[in-house]
Amino acid sequence: MEHIVTKLTESKNVKDRWYADFDTGESVKLSLALIADFSVYTGRRFEEEEFEALRAAASKMNAKARALRMLGARAMSRRELVDKLLEKGETPEDAAEAADYLEAVGYLNDAQYAASLVRHYTGRGYGPGRVRQELFRRGVPRELWEEALEELPEDTDTLDALIRRRLRGREADEKELKRLTDMLLRRGFSWSDIKAALHRFSLTEVTEDE
Repeated sequence: MEHIVTKLTESKNVKDRWYADFDTGESVKLSLALIADFSVYTGRRFEEEEFEALRAAASKMNAKARALRMLGARAMSRRELVDKLLEKGETPEDAAEAADYLEAVGYLNDAQYAASLVRHYTGRGYGPGRVRQELFRRGVPRELWEEALEELPEDTDTLDALIRRRLRGREADEKELKRLTDMLLRRGFSWSDIKAALHRFSLTEVTEDE
Protein backbone atom coordinates (compact mmCIF):
# COMPACT_ATOMS: atom_id res chain seq x y z
CA MET A 1 0.00 0.00 0.00
CA GLU A 2 1.27 3.47 -0.90
CA HIS A 3 0.97 6.58 1.24
CA ILE A 4 1.10 9.87 -0.66
CA VAL A 5 1.91 13.22 0.95
CA THR A 6 -0.92 15.58 0.02
CA LYS A 7 0.20 18.60 2.06
CA LEU A 8 3.20 19.71 4.11
CA THR A 9 2.45 22.55 6.53
CA GLU A 10 4.62 24.42 9.02
CA SER A 11 3.15 24.96 12.50
CA LYS A 12 2.38 28.59 13.33
CA ASN A 13 2.71 28.01 17.07
CA VAL A 14 5.48 25.46 17.62
CA LYS A 15 9.03 25.97 16.41
CA ASP A 16 10.45 23.27 14.15
CA ARG A 17 7.15 21.42 13.82
CA TRP A 18 5.62 20.47 10.50
CA TYR A 19 2.56 18.43 9.58
CA ALA A 20 2.63 15.97 6.70
CA ASP A 21 -0.88 15.05 5.57
CA PHE A 22 -1.35 11.82 3.66
CA ASP A 23 -4.02 10.63 1.22
CA THR A 24 -5.06 8.05 3.82
CA GLY A 25 -6.24 10.86 6.08
CA GLU A 26 -3.37 10.49 8.52
CA SER A 27 -1.29 13.48 9.62
CA VAL A 28 2.24 13.00 10.96
CA LYS A 29 4.10 15.59 13.05
CA LEU A 30 7.66 16.06 11.81
CA SER A 31 10.79 18.13 12.40
CA LEU A 32 12.92 19.65 9.66
CA ALA A 33 15.52 16.99 10.37
CA LEU A 34 13.02 14.21 9.70
CA ILE A 35 11.73 15.98 6.60
CA ALA A 36 15.29 16.03 5.29
CA ASP A 37 16.11 12.46 6.37
CA PHE A 38 13.02 11.01 4.67
CA SER A 39 12.85 13.48 1.77
CA VAL A 40 9.28 14.48 2.62
CA TYR A 41 7.54 16.77 0.12
CA THR A 42 4.08 17.19 -1.36
CA GLY A 43 3.42 14.35 -3.76
CA ARG A 44 6.06 12.09 -2.22
CA ARG A 45 5.02 8.43 -2.32
CA PHE A 46 5.89 6.15 0.59
CA GLU A 47 5.76 2.39 0.41
CA GLU A 48 4.30 0.77 3.54
CA GLU A 49 7.65 -0.16 5.11
CA GLU A 50 9.14 3.30 4.60
CA PHE A 51 5.98 4.96 5.85
CA GLU A 52 6.09 2.89 9.04
CA ALA A 53 9.72 3.89 9.52
CA LEU A 54 8.77 7.56 9.14
CA ARG A 55 5.91 7.23 11.59
CA ALA A 56 8.12 5.43 14.14
CA ALA A 57 10.83 8.10 13.85
CA ALA A 58 8.23 10.84 14.24
CA SER A 59 6.78 9.12 17.32
CA LYS A 60 10.20 8.99 19.00
CA MET A 61 10.90 12.62 18.08
CA ASN A 62 7.59 13.79 19.50
CA ALA A 63 8.11 11.84 22.72
CA LYS A 64 11.50 13.53 23.21
CA ALA A 65 10.01 16.96 22.51
CA ARG A 66 7.16 16.34 24.96
CA ALA A 67 9.59 15.10 27.62
CA LEU A 68 11.72 18.21 27.20
CA ARG A 69 8.66 20.45 27.62
CA MET A 70 7.70 18.58 30.79
CA LEU A 71 11.15 19.02 32.29
CA GLY A 72 11.04 22.67 31.30
CA ALA A 73 7.90 23.07 33.40
CA ARG A 74 9.40 21.42 36.50
CA ALA A 75 12.16 19.07 37.53
CA MET A 76 11.25 15.43 38.01
CA SER A 77 12.75 11.98 38.38
CA ARG A 78 13.13 9.55 35.52
CA ARG A 79 10.22 7.46 36.84
CA GLU A 80 7.97 10.52 37.09
CA LEU A 81 8.85 11.57 33.57
CA VAL A 82 8.24 8.13 32.07
CA ASP A 83 4.93 7.80 33.96
CA LYS A 84 3.73 11.17 32.70
CA LEU A 85 4.73 10.36 29.13
CA LEU A 86 2.74 7.13 29.35
CA GLU A 87 -0.25 9.09 30.71
CA LYS A 88 -0.04 11.32 27.63
CA GLY A 89 -0.23 8.30 25.35
CA GLU A 90 3.42 7.72 24.48
CA THR A 91 4.48 4.09 24.07
CA PRO A 92 6.68 2.50 26.76
CA GLU A 93 9.50 2.21 24.23
CA ASP A 94 9.32 5.86 23.16
CA ALA A 95 9.01 7.05 26.79
CA ALA A 96 12.08 5.05 27.84
CA GLU A 97 14.08 6.23 24.84
CA ALA A 98 13.14 9.85 25.54
CA ALA A 99 14.29 9.46 29.16
CA ASP A 100 17.54 7.82 28.01
CA TYR A 101 18.19 10.70 25.63
CA LEU A 102 17.54 13.39 28.26
CA GLU A 103 19.79 11.60 30.74
CA ALA A 104 22.53 11.42 28.12
CA VAL A 105 22.40 15.17 27.43
CA GLY A 106 22.19 16.02 31.14
CA TYR A 107 18.63 17.35 31.37
CA LEU A 108 17.46 14.44 33.49
CA ASN A 109 19.50 13.53 36.57
CA ASP A 110 17.99 11.61 39.48
CA ALA A 111 20.91 12.32 41.83
CA GLN A 112 20.66 16.08 41.32
CA TYR A 113 16.88 15.92 41.63
CA ALA A 114 17.14 14.01 44.93
CA ALA A 115 19.51 16.63 46.33
CA SER A 116 17.17 19.44 45.27
CA LEU A 117 14.22 17.72 46.97
CA VAL A 118 16.19 17.42 50.21
CA ARG A 119 17.11 21.12 50.09
CA HIS A 120 13.53 22.15 49.27
CA TYR A 121 11.79 20.23 52.04
CA THR A 122 14.37 20.86 54.75
CA GLY A 123 14.26 24.54 53.80
CA ARG A 124 10.52 24.46 54.51
CA GLY A 125 11.13 22.95 57.94
CA TYR A 126 10.40 19.28 57.28
CA GLY A 127 12.20 16.42 59.00
CA PRO A 128 13.96 13.31 57.70
CA GLY A 129 10.81 11.19 57.70
CA ARG A 130 8.92 13.59 55.44
CA VAL A 131 11.93 13.99 53.16
CA ARG A 132 12.14 10.22 52.71
CA GLN A 133 8.42 10.10 51.92
CA GLU A 134 8.91 12.66 49.16
CA LEU A 135 11.91 10.84 47.71
CA PHE A 136 9.80 7.68 47.57
CA ARG A 137 6.68 9.40 46.24
CA ARG A 138 8.60 11.08 43.45
CA GLY A 139 10.28 7.89 42.29
CA VAL A 140 13.88 8.58 43.24
CA PRO A 141 15.82 5.28 43.29
CA ARG A 142 16.64 4.21 46.84
CA GLU A 143 20.33 3.83 46.06
CA LEU A 144 20.48 7.62 45.65
CA TRP A 145 18.82 8.45 48.97
CA GLU A 146 21.82 8.11 51.27
CA GLU A 147 23.99 10.60 49.41
CA ALA A 148 21.12 13.08 49.05
CA LEU A 149 20.20 12.83 52.75
CA GLU A 150 23.74 13.80 53.72
CA GLU A 151 22.62 17.37 52.98
CA LEU A 152 20.07 17.26 55.79
CA PRO A 153 20.79 19.89 58.45
CA GLU A 154 21.02 18.97 62.10
CA ASP A 155 17.53 18.13 63.35
CA THR A 156 18.14 20.15 66.50
CA ASP A 157 18.47 23.39 64.53
CA THR A 158 15.29 22.83 62.53
CA LEU A 159 13.26 21.59 65.48
CA ASP A 160 14.32 24.46 67.72
CA ALA A 161 13.45 27.00 65.04
CA LEU A 162 10.00 25.45 64.55
CA ILE A 163 9.26 25.41 68.27
CA ARG A 164 10.32 29.05 68.69
CA ARG A 165 8.19 30.07 65.71
CA ARG A 166 5.17 28.16 67.03
CA LEU A 167 5.32 29.34 70.63
CA ARG A 168 6.66 32.88 70.07
CA GLY A 169 7.77 33.06 73.69
CA ARG A 170 4.41 31.88 75.07
CA GLU A 171 4.02 29.24 77.73
CA ALA A 172 2.66 25.97 76.33
CA ASP A 173 -0.31 24.41 78.10
CA GLU A 174 -1.19 20.75 77.62
CA LYS A 175 -3.34 21.32 74.52
CA GLU A 176 -0.75 23.57 72.89
CA LEU A 177 1.97 21.05 73.66
CA LYS A 178 -0.09 18.28 72.06
CA ARG A 179 -0.69 20.38 68.93
CA LEU A 180 3.01 21.24 68.76
CA THR A 181 4.04 17.59 69.09
CA ASP A 182 1.54 16.45 66.46
CA MET A 183 2.76 19.12 64.06
CA LEU A 184 6.38 18.03 64.46
CA LEU A 185 5.44 14.38 63.90
CA ARG A 186 3.54 15.28 60.73
CA ARG A 187 6.58 17.13 59.49
CA GLY A 188 8.60 13.95 59.66
CA PHE A 189 10.63 14.25 62.84
CA SER A 190 11.21 11.17 64.98
CA TRP A 191 9.59 10.85 68.39
CA SER A 192 12.98 10.66 70.11
CA ASP A 193 14.17 13.89 68.46
CA ILE A 194 10.94 15.67 69.40
CA LYS A 195 11.27 14.56 73.06
CA ALA A 196 14.84 15.87 73.13
CA ALA A 197 13.73 19.20 71.68
CA LEU A 198 10.94 19.55 74.25
CA HIS A 199 13.47 18.93 77.01
CA ARG A 200 15.75 21.62 75.59
CA PHE A 201 12.89 24.07 75.97
CA SER A 202 11.99 22.71 79.42
CA LEU A 203 8.56 21.69 78.13
CA THR A 204 6.58 18.87 79.67
CA GLU A 205 6.56 16.12 77.09
CA VAL A 206 3.45 14.46 75.73
CA THR A 207 3.58 10.68 75.89
CA GLU A 208 3.65 8.84 72.57
CA ASP A 209 0.33 7.08 73.26
CA GLU A 210 -1.59 10.30 73.83
